[in-house]
Order: sequence, then C-alpha cells, then structure tokens
Amino acid sequence: MSSVTPLARPPRVCVFCGSSAGNRPDYAEAAAALGTEMARRGIGLVYGGAKVGLMGVVANAVLAGGGDVIGVIPEALVERELAHPALTRLEKVPTMHARKARMADLATGFIALPGGLGTLEELFEVWTWAQLGHHTKPCALLDVAGFYSGLAGFLDTLVTEGFVRGAHREMLIAESDPAILLDRMADYRPPALVKWIRSGER
Repeated sequence: MSSVTPLARPPRVCVFCGSSAGNRPDYAEAAAALGTEMARRGIGLVYGGAKVGLMGVVANAVLAGGGDVIGVIPEALVERELAHPALTRLEKVPTMHARKARMADLATGFIALPGGLGTLEELFEVWTWAQLGHHTKPCALLDVAGFYSGLAGFLDTLVTEGFVRGAHREMLIAESDPAILLDRMADYRPPALVKWIRSGER
C-alpha cells in the first residue's frame, strides 16, 4: 500500500458503511449529507461498489452532485451485494483482501459511517496500518445520532488500561457533522510516534 499525503489532489475518501440502511432514517440522511458535501468539495468516493443500503445512498449522493465514484467489489459478491450499475468506475477484484488493499491504495482518507462487522473490521485495519506507520492518511468516524458513542468509550478504556497510547487514540477523528469532519481530515497531521514501545510504556 502506498503512502499518500492526506487529502492530496485528487482527493478520494474511502467510505466504509453498511449494505443495510439500518433501523433509523438518521443513518441514510447522514450518508446522503456526506456524499453531497464530498461532491461539493470535489472529493471523490471510493467504496465497496454496492447499490443497496448506506453504500448505495452515499454513492448516489456523490453521483448526484457530479462527483466521481469508484466501486471495488469481489467478483463473488457482484450479484450478492448488488453491484451499482452507474458508477464512474467499478473494479472487480478476486478476493476481499484484494478489495481492501485496492480501496486503501485509491483513497487519501477513510470514513466509517454506521455499519456492521465488516465496517468495523475495515476501519480498524486501516487505523492499525496508520498506527504502524504504513500510511499517513486520516481515519474518521461520522458519528450519526451517537451510533459510535459506545465504541468511543471503549477506545478510551483501552488507553486507560494501558493498551493504546493516547496519541494513537487521537488519530481517529470523530464528528457528527460531515463538513466539520472533512475539515478536520484536511487538517490532519499524523503523530510523530513509533508503534513499538518498551514494556510498561504507552
């Protein structure tokens, strides 16, 4: 995976989110607002390529705003995840691992909307890569209606209990407003820390 300056030109944000819309209209409204704001700023979208759930909502919002949308989807999931038929570009890859690697290469930043296990796994992987210094791209949560408040509390516990450094915890940006979130991502600077520390240090 290449190291790219955060939100360098041309900026493309990879959005991780549910293939379901969830149980609250707030989630789809936030996904649409994020896509609209990205298109307004000329930020392209990289995502999992589906037309359903929050994935479809954010893609359609970027497209409706005249923005570029690149979908990346494993060949085995084209039918199951209902690949979006009207993207700027749809890339089919052989495996889930290839999908994540390709999305990471294309993106200059990462945002997680509400979603399930796959969304969390994708977010934590790119955040771990940032912690290890494999890239310097911003990682962020769009915290819709307190969806991620429980996760935020648990992450703070990891710091309190000595498993995560405070500076690494602060690498994960969280906001409830898409515009503020994108502003903070544009201003992001990674901490000057190394991952590996001596026993007893955080």
